[in-house]
Amino acid sequence: MTGEFIVAVHSLVYLKHHDYKVSSEELADNVCTNPARIRKVMGKLCKAKLVVGHAGVVGGYELADPSGEITLLSIFDAVGSHVIKQPWRSGDVDKDCQISSGIAAVMDKMFEGMDQECRQYLAKITISMVENQLFEATNNQ
Repeated sequence: MTGEFIVAVHSLVYLKHHDYKVSSEELADNVCTNPARIRKVMGKLCKAKLVVGHAGVVGGYELADPSGEITLLSIFDAVGSHVIKQPWRSGDVDKDCQISSGIAAVMDKMFEGMDQECRQYLAKITISMVENQLFEATNNQ
């Protein structure tokens, strides 16, 4: 999972909460990053049809689906590849040792299973749910 996912979720929750077109500068200020990074992420979200971008002086971004029923999995698919990525493989398939030659395949299956579990979890969470959690937490303090 990359930082782009965090930027994307934060930005979409912000767009959901505001009923107007939001500039990359305003999003960048709220996300605490730079406008170029916002535009890069928003470009991917526009390509995935999760966000609509408007050019010009009165331009900005808005949700393609204002209901907020966009899932975190949809966002992840727009900006990521694997939730859990195996950083390195140990062993050597050509070694004359069952452990060394077979461990990478076993670990690959484990990482694939963890990735699928995480994807199923992300599919159950929407932008509206994240927004609700934020404001419930604020109201309970």
